[in-house]
Amino acid sequence: MSLDLGGTAALAPLTSIDELVAYLRAGEKPVSAWRVGVEHEKIGFTESFDPIPYAGAGGVRALLEKLAASGAGRLHSEEGNPIAVLSEMASVTLEPGGQLELSGAPVRTLREASEEIERHLRAVDAASAKGQHWALLGYRPFGTPKTGEWMPKLRYNKMHTALGTKGRLAMDMMLMTATVQANLDWSDEQDLAEKSRAATGVSPIVTALFANSPIVNGEESGYLDYRYQVWRETDATRCGLLEAMVLPDFGYRAYVDWAIDVPLLFVRHEGRYLDGGGISFREWMKRGELAGLKLRPTIDNFADHLTTLFPEVRIKRVFELRGADVVPMPLMMSLPAIWLGLLYDRDARSAAWELTAHWSFRERLAFQADVARRALAAEGPGGISALTLARELLAIAERGLAGWARVSGCDERSFLAPVQELAAAGHPLSVELLSKWKYANRSRASVI
Repeated sequence: MSLDLGGTAALAPLTSIDELVAYLRAGEKPVSAWRVGVEHEKIGFTESFDPIPYAGAGGVRALLEKLAASGAGRLHSEEGNPIAVLSEMASVTLEPGGQLELSGAPVRTLREASEEIERHLRAVDAASAKGQHWALLGYRPFGTPKTGEWMPKLRYNKMHTALGTKGRLAMDMMLMTATVQANLDWSDEQDLAEKSRAATGVSPIVTALFANSPIVNGEESGYLDYRYQVWRETDATRCGLLEAMVLPDFGYRAYVDWAIDVPLLFVRHEGRYLDGGGISFREWMKRGELAGLKLRPTIDNFADHLTTLFPEVRIKRVFELRGADVVPMPLMMSLPAIWLGLLYDRDARSAAWELTAHWSFRERLAFQADVARRALAAEGPGGISALTLARELLAIAERGLAGWARVSGCDERSFLAPVQELAAAGHPLSVELLSKWKYANRSRASVI
């Protein structure tokens, strides 16, 4: 989630929606400048399998201080509380429940991204207290949101209040989940529209491949991807698949129109976080006041607002693919490899879209719900399985990576090998995790 490092006071107030469209358009890059970034979160456990607290010698705060002292970056604090370690292009930050996130630098090759993640994982292990462990799981398998601890990050106070009244599992999303996402670039509006359509069409298929969250509060949940279900019950106004993305006229204005109709979670102003009051960004633009103040929004406020929207396919100044559970290395690197292959090659984009082009949006949502429960065993229209679709999708991604290699000089196909092995076996990590857990008489150690 955003660090909110900028300021809004010096910016001129917005005067039209065209300025918001221009903000997104400014994210365009020529193909020669396209990069890939990988972000992942991990869930911390104490020796007794409880969440790692913020304070204390063995707390998350101490961990961040050790990472900074080791040369990982400079410590960033809010009100005296360290909440991040920042380097030139990357950051280590805290999610609401103490999940530790690495937002990797945008790089040309997946090898660079993989090396960055491996360095980070080694540094976290070295800085962690004795007995602590950071698990690459999609959902914290023990405890509940009520047993978690909120990190002292200012925006989380407002999110706690604003999202707490939304979906049944909104608190689970903030305190219990962990993901891996790929960040890509686009060249122009048509390119963005094509990527958005293809990604929306196949995102649940990719999710099924990376399902890694079957256990909830020490019990089998009935879902192979409980994290995916959590997002389905967080806030329907700002999460999930966007129907607009699969329509022929999708573009910058369509995304902006959706975004500014979503209620504000908070507004950052002069170092403070103001309540959004339940109004949308569009309504704020019309009123020119908020929280009892004569206050008109700026482009920084819009940038902040974009970080509080959580669709599976998200547009900011980068194109974000956000549907997957975090998984261990090297499988983790298969996630960006899939998206790179599918979206950086136009023929692959077209082929990926054709897999589900005939589905109605209602059918997409039904498939999404089935993926949360059954992952690769889920069925789409006509009874086609997610596994069948996933195998076809991986073949398309491999061809797309070959096409991207001809353009970029970077052959990334080897990063697909771990997920190809998984697809050949026919089941995601969730199935193996449950089997291992049951064989070990539900030992907590067997899970993490």
